[in-house]
Amino acid sequence: MDVITLLLSYFIGINLIGFALMGIDKYKAKKRAFRIPEATLFIVAIIGGSIGSILGMYTFHHKTRHRSFVYGMPFILILQIALVIALLNAPVEISLL
Repeated sequence: MDVITLLLSYFIGINLIGFALMGIDKYKAKKRAFRIPEATLFIVAIIGGSIGSILGMYTFHHKTRHRSFVYGMPFILILQIALVIALLNAPVEISLL
């Protein structure tokens, strides 16, 4: 398995997890059951699941009244995009030592 396939698999998986966690937490909120901590939702977004988390927020209408989510999740996504752009534009240095 090459690096691109591995990274793409991770990206798809973590975003599916972010999406699912939003749906599960919404379901638990309706049932007044034990909830998924907000920190967990943010950690999943930070480690690459921000797109899935944002899609889950608006698909399930969950956490859309919480400013920390409405502004925080897109902020995380913007930082991730900036990081990817910076990494792609970084000079590659090859050392023969």
